[in-house]
Amino acid sequence: MTLLQLKYAVTVAEAGTISEAAKRLFIAQPSLTAAVRELENELGITIFKRTNKGILLTADGEEFLGYARQVIEQTNLIEERYLGTAQVKHQFCVSTQHYSFAVEAFVELLKQYGGEEYDFRIRETQTYELIEDVARLRSEVGVLYLNPFNETVLRKTLRENHLKFHRLFLARPHVFVSAFSPLARKKVVTLDDLAPYPRLSYEQGEHNSFYFSEEILSTRESKKDILVSDRATLFNLLIGLNGYTICSGVINEDLNGKNIVAVPLAVEDYMEIGYITHSKVGPGPFGMRYIEALKRYAVGQDEPE
Repeated sequence: MTLLQLKYAVTVAEAGTISEAAKRLFIAQPSLTAAVRELENELGITIFKRTNKGILLTADGEEFLGYARQVIEQTNLIEERYLGTAQVKHQFCVSTQHYSFAVEAFVELLKQYGGEEYDFRIRETQTYELIEDVARLRSEVGVLYLNPFNETVLRKTLRENHLKFHRLFLARPHVFVSAFSPLARKKVVTLDDLAPYPRLSYEQGEHNSFYFSEEILSTRESKKDILVSDRATLFNLLIGLNGYTICSGVINEDLNGKNIVAVPLAVEDYMEIGYITHSKVGPGPFGMRYIEALKRYAVGQDEPE
């Protein structure tokens, strides 16, 4: 297995067809096909499934390419640092539940290390997809929470996918509400206070188990439930409908505006917010820098247990 073969496989995956990849690599199509098949034979896996419309990644191929991309990225950094080669377009991806501090850390990473060319991605996504992203090395880091209700199930899921959870801080439950909501005037709200208002939650797709919910107390009955898929829609509905969502209480006014406020919720519960990484493949240089940024934004957030 050579670095060139890794680059070939990554380019084929990005191009979608052998012919297009061969054009990008400036080699003959039969030579590229032979190189990829030789790599598959050496590894004992099928990376690409050939179809009439092009190629599709297999599950084994997707996992392998996660490793391959990290090797290529590390090699590029070494070449830039020690051989004086021109900068390349660096790549990094993080998957996260809907947390403003995770976005802030991403912004900081880009400002400090993005350079002139980059392909950085942040996926605010469903909990199971987040775990799957890191397990298959599509993302180097994932950001989520554990609490007494979901911890057993999520830790089992993380173990099965060779993932580690690293605590950032402990947060007490709050609700996000519109600054114009009657609830915003309270110093603390109770569950009874919330009863007349619409409850907003993030939709979890096929894995819509209560254990994968982004909101605590997800099993509590509500007469008015609204599911959304993105943060902007949720915030618009909080304002437009005087709704609420249960959360960590961590919010950034610069990113989310002044119309959303966090009010403490009077329940005995907590959210242990942290990040996950693959136990067999450590984060690359940008992953490590992102984690350091996360830790800086976590300072001062921790509440007593």
